[in-house]
Amino acid sequence: MKRPVAFRLHAAAAAMALAAGTGVVLSMPQASAATGGATGYATQNGGTTGGAGGQTVRATTGTQIHAALCGRATSSTPLIIQVEGTVNHANTAKVSGTSCNTADGVIELKQISNVTLVGVGAGAVFDQLGIHIRESSNIIIQNVTVKNVKKSGSPISNGGDAIGMESSVRNVWVDHVTLEASGGESEGYDGLFDMKDDTKYVTLSYSILRNSGRGGLVGSSETELSNGFITYHHNLYDNIDSRAPLLRGGTAHMYNNHYRRINESGINSRAGAHAKVDNNYFEDSKDVLGTFYTTAAGYWQVSGNVFDNVAWSARTSDHNPAGPNPQSNATISIPYAFALDSAGCVPDVVARTAGAAKGLLVSDGSCTPQTPSPTPTQTTPTPSPTQTTPTPGPTTPTPGPTQPGGTNLSIGAGSDGSSKADGTSYGNVRDGNLSTYWSPAGTTGSVSIKWASATTVSSLAIREAAGATGAIGSWKVLNGDTGAVLTSGSGAGVITIPRTTLQKLTFQIVSSSGTPRVAEFETYAG
Repeated sequence: MKRPVAFRLHAAAAAMALAAGTGVVLSMPQASAATGGATGYATQNGGTTGGAGGQTVRATTGTQIHAALCGRATSSTPLIIQVEGTVNHANTAKVSGTSCNTADGVIELKQISNVTLVGVGAGAVFDQLGIHIRESSNIIIQNVTVKNVKKSGSPISNGGDAIGMESSVRNVWVDHVTLEASGGESEGYDGLFDMKDDTKYVTLSYSILRNSGRGGLVGSSETELSNGFITYHHNLYDNIDSRAPLLRGGTAHMYNNHYRRINESGINSRAGAHAKVDNNYFEDSKDVLGTFYTTAAGYWQVSGNVFDNVAWSARTSDHNPAGPNPQSNATISIPYAFALDSAGCVPDVVARTAGAAKGLLVSDGSCTPQTPSPTPTQTTPTPSPTQTTPTPGPTTPTPGPTQPGGTNLSIGAGSDGSSKADGTSYGNVRDGNLSTYWSPAGTTGSVSIKWASATTVSSLAIREAAGATGAIGSWKVLNGDTGAVLTSGSGAGVITIPRTTLQKLTFQIVSSSGTPRVAEFETYAG
């Protein structure tokens, strides 16, 4: 049985609390995207840009947040929601619409994409009310505080996680947030940052997690291993009993975090999970790394960490701490670039950068906090220095040559797609004839090229039929085998993707003017 959290947070009343009610969602004259660019695993799988390029609205209640989601043209229309004030159960009601799926008493980001939720002004506090992400992708949450969310007792917030993700979630960047509780499970609290049921490509950066029995988990059980590719960097874990985090399967990268007062167990890699643990500072804690409470082993690669007054338990059949002299038991590759601060300066850097209302300061490996680029007045995030594969936003055309070199691999392949307009054929996009074309049944849809065996592709060309040039708006290119987004942009032409071996490549039209006509969907190995 876990002991109660040793230290309690005595929360003061929010200084800028606003009246409950639906109020009015205010349209702002100029969009203001989240400061800086995504880092870590959130840069992979096509990248994470949130609502960049979309309309900006202001919200001071949970109901207004829901109304902003429901007011979009579609569930994928880019949107930036600036939040100020205190959001709680009393001012968070369900709002209905075709572009949203909300609920009372919880911030529900469900079955949506391309949204940024960012605290502004005097700050945004989600008081006893969690943020839930379900069946969604390309989400940014930045500069907010979420506190005292319970799963039992009063009030109840639909599961008890401060921020929880589940059910096929992709590409989430949570940055400069403060997540806190006032006790452990016996006091009615659950996890601060949980991921389960097929959640992938997530980064938690420059954030504070404190005063909780459970920091967070990846995977809900030893058999639920569909999650992974998570980055945790420059975060403070303070006064946490366990799960900092708990990993069940998958791969996670922890670097430049400050772990202080981890009371029972910290990074718990189990059930085949792989944890790369670089240049962290562990202080006044117990069993900060290992496989705990199970015989299903996990793995780790350690480098450059500082262990300052860390106690290690004896090993048993279901308790395998990595210390007292932690050694790597696996080699773990990371696909993105990252700059490491020296572990010795991590407590200072994290104290000056992590959490909400810290000015969104970051560090580039020099141990010196600084303002990221771009500035808050820009509408489209510029990839940070740690990003290895910049992904165009949904309104940015993808540059490329007028004609790729090599053989068009679509000739002789197969094809399928979503509902097609009358009189058109999927095969028209792979017949080498610009006078024939495929059209979706409406203004959006998808068409795929597929091969009988694995084929390597590095670029594609989308050719529009005569009379429909310029109709295609925003789009995504998907790995048809896995559903992963390889890149996104707008406008037809030559598109470069990460070199990928697959059997099916999908071009998904997200928006268009009129009915698009795809004459040719050419593919090339490069």
